[in-house]
Amino acid sequence: MTAPDHRVRGVDHIAYPTFDPAATVKFYRDVLGFPVVHSICAAGWGPEKHPDFIHFFFDIGNGDRLAFFYYFGLEPFEGGPRGDAYSRFGEDVPTFFIRSRHLAIHVDSQEDLLEYRRRLDGSDWPVEMQIQHETIESVYTHDPNGYMIELTRALRPVTPQEDLDAELTIEALIEVASQPDPSMAALLTRKAELIVERAASWERSGV
Repeated sequence: MTAPDHRVRGVDHIAYPTFDPAATVKFYRDVLGFPVVHSICAAGWGPEKHPDFIHFFFDIGNGDRLAFFYYFGLEPFEGGPRGDAYSRFGEDVPTFFIRSRHLAIHVDSQEDLLEYRRRLDGSDWPVEMQIQHETIESVYTHDPNGYMIELTRALRPVTPQEDLDAELTIEALIEVASQPDPSMAALLTRKAELIVERAASWERSGV
């Protein structure tokens, strides 16, 4: 199957709700230095009983924006003791699952990354983790709404071989995840089978 052509140009904006606009602005504008670049005063929008709201946007570079909704008269939702302004999780939900929902913002250098670490560590929201992954280094914290935020820099370029590996991994994952009892072992086995099946064609094409 021929893949559809790639026409998108990055993130226009990602949006979250907030119950604390003052702390949200303090965190993103005053601590991290992301300017407010747009806001919408939405009075009477939406269907009946939809509250009035403010939709406001921060510039996170490269023409991309991070946005928040503040709904007048809406109180935080009941639920579990952990999570964020949108989703409240019970004690039985693993922490790693909750933290998998996060926003990562790219910076160009270690100097930039450490500058953002300095800003966060001097604020009410200090860095909680600094980790070198396979191809990136990141710092993490939670914003005033409970959303996990990652600032990250590339340690090295991603190679074409890694792109190919990703394609094989996802193809194997889709197959294995649709079967009973999916596991890492089953994925790696299927991925190895795909490599063997396609090795000859790669050699002919010079991959």
